[in-house]
Amino acid sequence: MDDGSMKTEALIWKWNGKSIDLAMNWCGDGPTVLLLPALSSISTRHEMRPLQEHMSAKFRTVSTDWPGFGDLARPPLKWTPETYLAFLSFLICEHLPLLHGVVAAGHGATYAIAHGCTHPNSFSRLVLLAPTWRGPLPTMMNGRRPMFDHITRTIDLPIIGPLLYGLNVNRFVIRYMTAGHVYSDSTWLHGERLREKLAVTRASGARFSSVRFVTGKLDPLDTRAEFLDLARRSRIPMLMIYGAQTPSRSRREMEAFATVPGVQIACLPQGKLSVYEEFHNQVADAIEAFLAGAR
Repeated sequence: MDDGSMKTEALIWKWNGKSIDLAMNWCGDGPTVLLLPALSSISTRHEMRPLQEHMSAKFRTVSTDWPGFGDLARPPLKWTPETYLAFLSFLICEHLPLLHGVVAAGHGATYAIAHGCTHPNSFSRLVLLAPTWRGPLPTMMNGRRPMFDHITRTIDLPIIGPLLYGLNVNRFVIRYMTAGHVYSDSTWLHGERLREKLAVTRASGARFSSVRFVTGKLDPLDTRAEFLDLARRSRIPMLMIYGAQTPSRSRREMEAFATVPGVQIACLPQGKLSVYEEFHNQVADAIEAFLAGAR
């Protein structure tokens, strides 16, 4: 399907005996750059579209959904960090062998760093957009708790699971949570934007990945020390972009990451966890300047 300058391509990945339907959006011309969205209940590849369109004059960009997330139906799997590390290896090594750079948001950023450590020649530059390594509940409670396992098992159940999940991703909750943590302008998510985000939460099978992200079961690391050590082991030049209005707990992790030698930092005066959606022009300018340095 061709939507203006944006082209969509189907992608099928097999994992644990299941075929997972995904999609990739292509735009622009030039060195290839992969854009990875965050892992969250409302995230899809579409949140990268403004960046792709901005960068299309200089780069050939591709964005894709993570397995278990996105706007397509998802199989009822018990998603794990190993799933996402394996998917990233499949995507980059088999489909994008001549990759120039990676731009990754949220948890996607930590997975991208990990891939870069094990495959140091697979791309030459890495941009981290408000990177996170710990899910919402472990962040709020400063660590994992046994109750998180109970929550996950309950949401996995038929009948009661979808009901409880639906109560936590309704219009009111989504607007409240995004206003507090995701977007600087509390009115930014409304109208068609809100309808699109709500539709993501209602995709078949969405609850299985969503609850695992929220409870920290998709956290690729256990501690801040591991997060910083991973960054120190990377030999790929990195730029971290985040907003000055990032929630305090998440911002402390980003500021700790900023102390890693060699990491370049761009802190925008506005923006929270989805700074790249809300302030995509400023973010795209910073990305392009950084990526051009390796060409």
